[in-house]
Amino acid sequence: MSRNSLPASKTGAFRRLAARMLLALLAPLAGVALAAPEGATKPAAALDPAVHKGSTLFAQNCAICHLGGVPKAPHPDFFRMSSPKSIIEAMNNGVMKAQASHLSADERRQIAEYLTNTSLSDYKEPPAPIMCEGRAREFDLRKPPQAVGWGYDTRRFVPARLAGLKTDQVRDLKLKWSFAFPEAIRARSQPVVAMGAVFVGSQDGTIYAFDLETGCARWTSRVASEVRTAIVVEPWKAGARPARNPRLYFGDLMGRVYAMDALTGKVLWRERPDDHPNATITGTPALHGDTLYVPVSSLEMSVSLNQDYPCCTFRGSLVALDTRTGALRWKHYTIPTAATEQGKTGAGTPIFAPSGAPVWGSPAVDVKRGLIYHGSGENYQSPADGNSDALFAVDMKTGKRRWHYQLTARDAWNTACMKPGHPSCPAEKGPDTDLSASPLLIDIGGGKQVLVVASKSGTAWGFDPDAPGKPLWRTEVGRGSLQGGVHFGMAVEGTRVFVPIYDSKETAHGGTYSDAGFPGVHALDARTGKIVWRGPVDNRCNGRKDCEPGVSAAATAMPGVIFAGHLDGWLRAYDSASGQVIWQTDTAQAFTTANGAVATGGSMSGPGPAISDGHLIVNSGYGFAFKMPGNALLVYSVDGR
Repeated sequence: MSRNSLPASKTGAFRRLAARMLLALLAPLAGVALAAPEGATKPAAALDPAVHKGSTLFAQNCAICHLGGVPKAPHPDFFRMSSPKSIIEAMNNGVMKAQASHLSADERRQIAEYLTNTSLSDYKEPPAPIMCEGRAREFDLRKPPQAVGWGYDTRRFVPARLAGLKTDQVRDLKLKWSFAFPEAIRARSQPVVAMGAVFVGSQDGTIYAFDLETGCARWTSRVASEVRTAIVVEPWKAGARPARNPRLYFGDLMGRVYAMDALTGKVLWRERPDDHPNATITGTPALHGDTLYVPVSSLEMSVSLNQDYPCCTFRGSLVALDTRTGALRWKHYTIPTAATEQGKTGAGTPIFAPSGAPVWGSPAVDVKRGLIYHGSGENYQSPADGNSDALFAVDMKTGKRRWHYQLTARDAWNTACMKPGHPSCPAEKGPDTDLSASPLLIDIGGGKQVLVVASKSGTAWGFDPDAPGKPLWRTEVGRGSLQGGVHFGMAVEGTRVFVPIYDSKETAHGGTYSDAGFPGVHALDARTGKIVWRGPVDNRCNGRKDCEPGVSAAATAMPGVIFAGHLDGWLRAYDSASGQVIWQTDTAQAFTTANGAVATGGSMSGPGPAISDGHLIVNSGYGFAFKMPGNALLVYSVDGR
């Protein structure tokens, strides 16, 4: 329900008329838009949305805004990825409090059940985290965040002095503590360490500040919806104290961007920089100076499964926000002009294009040239244009495009293409080879740099950043597939690039590949693009449901070692010189946590591990797109000390 919902003064007759009209609209939606997303893992206590009482309540009270009546009102597709508790909280005490004031507690529960396709009949409140006491509650303001990883430096390399972990100690890593994210089937927010605390978001919208040593919580704070990005802590000089309380920056599933007090969890500002109802924030914002660069993506390609939906009008963007206020400084659209009607589908539904080209990954900052680099995904409808699956260089101060280079031409795809014969699939039918991983700016000696990118096609490119748009080399590392190829991100040590490859069995058209591809971690020379080594394919699925080999998650490097979480649930450390596995542990199991909850690991995708002060911190669980669900935050150290 939108903040801009109908005022209470509207008559009951109008409500009843609107309800009848919207129930007609919702009839095809019940089996499509509110069903679990393509490939998603359904919750255990599912229900039938077509006959649930919440369907009528939603139509009477919410749908007039959330089916397009109010531009910023999120589409129901977003709610099915939220927890019922977060929706109830929004109606009880959040932004929907006024609009839901006439609803009983039972009616609010039924709406939340319907939107999330989850029954609350046997719901039990999960145990709260153990709150810190004494010195464990204190933040060490002499320890700023490490300026490595998403949000700071996309090369994802942790120097030895920050890692606090030697190569020969990696074999001795053991689990130190764990936490179970409540009401979650996936863990997609990369942990960040600062001030002796681990900051991380969760599926139910809770932000946690855990004590790194013990795992107790210094504070928790809840926002409106799932947080998939890393929590970016603003930096200051090590050893000194910041002039004021440091801030955290992050985005959520509903497309909102937040600034939060790092010491208290208090929200300082919140903005939604894109009006499209299906806009979301998946890539971690990049912080530089007093500007936050936020990538904006979308889930509109999934709404196209409803053949009556006029696909598509979203276009990806990178926005620059003032860190102090959240005010918009500039906005760079991947597609310069808004979509217009191009025709109709075989079902008579309007086709809008050019559309899509979402920005999925965290952008890379180039201070030397005053540029910020980001990629884009596929177009959502025909005709495809020259801005999808592309690399962009944008002026950091003005948002003006300096140059761009398209990696894959004629790529228009949406989720309808997974259903053979679906009228909403564009004529190009894919192949959906997003540039979803972050670009890497790498020093190669002699004062020169190379800009390295890789897409879901499994192909990596090297560009000369001083010769705009000029490719230096191109290397096919993997076969590519619907989810990669390269999915979430690479890592760097020196001039060596470590390329995780998924090469899933699933094609962009609902079929399967006949070959296995090249799942695993591989190394390239950034100067030439030549493959230095190919890592071993180690499949430990052993009959596990929804288990595949391959690496979808981003990798993280430290001197001599690359850490990578695999889709089979195994977390592995590779020797960076040879590619041999030097340590591994199975995260797809149950872990008893200090507060009595049971954390369950699963497939590892999205963010890669964080390494800090002798600790390895990682999420496990990716209940999405036919992957093993889980809700575990796992912290390892030498001998578990």
